[in-house]
Amino acid sequence: MATDSAEPSITIPEGYTLHTENTSRILLPPGNQAFLNPVQEFNRDLSVACIRTWSELINEEKETKWRAGQERRAKKTQTGDGPKNKRIKRDESTATESAAEGALSEKAADNVVLTAEEPSRDAAGPSAPKQKEYRPYKSVILEALSATGLRSIRYAKEIPLAKYVIANDNSPSAVEAMQRNVDINGLAGSEALTKGPSSDSQIAEGSRPRQPKVKVNEGDACALMYNHRAEKDRVDVVDLDPYGTAAPFIDAAVQCVHDGGLLCVTCTDLSVLATVNYPEKCFSNYGGVPVKAEYCHEAALRLVLNTISTSAARYGRYVQPLLSLSIDFYVRLFVRVYSSANEVKKAVSKTSMFYVCSGCQSFYSQPLGRMTEKIHEASGTVNYHFKAHTGPTVPSKCPECNFPLHLSGPMWSGPIHDPAFVTKVLEHLETNEDKYGTSTRMKGMLTVAKEELDTPFYFTPAKVASSFHCTCPSLDEVASALLHAGHQVSRSHACAGSLKTTAARADVHDVFRSWVKTHPVKMDKVSETSPTHCLLSKEPKVEADFTRHPKSVTPSSKVKLVRYQTNPTPHWGPGKKAGSGKRKREGDEE
Repeated sequence: MATDSAEPSITIPEGYTLHTENTSRILLPPGNQAFLNPVQEFNRDLSVACIRTWSELINEEKETKWRAGQERRAKKTQTGDGPKNKRIKRDESTATESAAEGALSEKAADNVVLTAEEPSRDAAGPSAPKQKEYRPYKSVILEALSATGLRSIRYAKEIPLAKYVIANDNSPSAVEAMQRNVDINGLAGSEALTKGPSSDSQIAEGSRPRQPKVKVNEGDACALMYNHRAEKDRVDVVDLDPYGTAAPFIDAAVQCVHDGGLLCVTCTDLSVLATVNYPEKCFSNYGGVPVKAEYCHEAALRLVLNTISTSAARYGRYVQPLLSLSIDFYVRLFVRVYSSANEVKKAVSKTSMFYVCSGCQSFYSQPLGRMTEKIHEASGTVNYHFKAHTGPTVPSKCPECNFPLHLSGPMWSGPIHDPAFVTKVLEHLETNEDKYGTSTRMKGMLTVAKEELDTPFYFTPAKVASSFHCTCPSLDEVASALLHAGHQVSRSHACAGSLKTTAARADVHDVFRSWVKTHPVKMDKVSETSPTHCLLSKEPKVEADFTRHPKSVTPSSKVKLVRYQTNPTPHWGPGKKAGSGKRKREGDEE
């Protein structure tokens, strides 16, 4: 994708490394002073595609509102109720009275009637108003933790509807690296004519300074975002991609984004979010306790979503998750932020605690609140009533295997994807595959996410089979049995070979109890105190039908789902943290 001006040639200083990704080139300084993880190319590709799709979506919304406003004004003009027509009539009356008094000539009166903004009129009546065209809305993007600036540079070069990008970092060495990389990509703009007093008449045509497409800023990320929280200063997109948790930045981020704006969040601390090794740390960061189960990666997404939702609710704002993915060693979320007092009230009904069995990993939801709707027959008005939820929703021990239950949450229990938005991203990807180095993986992940049911948590047949100590049925057989029983199923992007279903865990266990009848388990090796013994002691309520169901094969099962990308470098992973980047003071020793 071409930039506004030709990119300058690059001279690589001694000790520096040139890194190229898609349309952008950056120089990496020695000593890891500005952090860059090449593995995150998928994250950056996905972000470019999602922000670009969102910018087109918000332009569609704004154009629809603009055209509706134009139609309203046109109707008022035709009926004579418009403000311009009222001004014309008022001016005509004034002009007539003034002419009668001899204060104005006929020509002067005409000049009062016909302002420069109004078209001339003839005997046939007023002429049609001038046709106007909708001007596309260009977005301001703020990357709070930019490091090398590669992500900001890619946004500026690859998102056509980006006005400019604010690239910020608190590390002086990172800021130096950013400015250098912005320069070599031709995005620094031209400030030559901005120094000293000048007027438009003194600036030759074509020599007006070009504003930078990437504006580099050195400072604290939260302070910068808090400075943009006034409505007139807000930005359209905020991207948080820190080393570790994004929790300290979320409060500032939800305040500085425009109504309907996009918040992009990465958290790489899955050792906290997706295990129970550090429940106290997870609570201090995200206000919730994690899950110890095979679906812990989806629980991590829901913990972060709940943090964003509760942070936004404090300021009368609510969130709409567009896409929430668990990828490799991190989670990546794309969320729209809106302002609405009524919608904020619904957040409590989308928040739940979960009881998780320590034996068979069954889970039981405990919503924090409930919402009821009451529709008035006469007016059709819908009234919402919000109440505390009753509980507990489960006995003190698991009804399936009689093992203790662990408490986790609170976490987001609503949908984590918007299928309509994911469809638009996929459509964009279909026509731009050559512009993304990880397009194959993007297509796989997005196709699965598009199909995912909005029910919490998934399971793998292998894990359930291990609880029964039986041979494992195929994914297709388990899906078909659930579909024949009247339940819905889908895959989950967060784990290969997993299923999500509308069925309760007891119904899933009934499928395996039916399977055990034709694939017996040797009970002599099963302890009477184990969860397996308790699970097998029950009879299935309904006999499962394992014949292939036509809906068991979905589009996502035909797409190559690249769960883990090919190792780009030896020992790849999160990478070590960048250096402090502090400038040495004069007189400091080397």
